[in-house]
Amino acid sequence: MVPLEWYLMLGFGLFSIGVTGVLVRRNIIMVLLSIELILNSANITFVAYAYHLHSITGQIMVFFILTMAAAEVALGLALVIALYRVRSVLNVDEVNLLKW
Repeated sequence: MVPLEWYLMLGFGLFSIGVTGVLVRRNIIMVLLSIELILNSANITFVAYAYHLHSITGQIMVFFILTMAAAEVALGLALVIALYRVRSVLNVDEVNLLKW
C-alpha cells in the first residue's frame, strides 16, 4: 500500500509545475495546460484524502472539478481560437484586454 504522503508529494509536485507554468509561460495554450495540471493535483489530493479517511466526499469533489475543468477547456479553447482569428497571436504579453 502506498502511503498518503506519497500522494500528497505527487499532488504538490504537479501543483508546483502548474504554478510555474502559469507564471513563466507566455503561450495561452501552455497556460491553459498548466491550469489543468493545477486542477489535476487537487484531484489527486482529494482522492488520497478520501481513501485515507474512508469517505466518498473527496471523490464527489473530484467529479465537480472534472466538470469545471471540461468547461474551462471548452471556453478557453474557444477564446483562444477567436483571439487567434482576430489578432493572429497566442502570446499573452501581446494581447490587450478589452481592445479588439
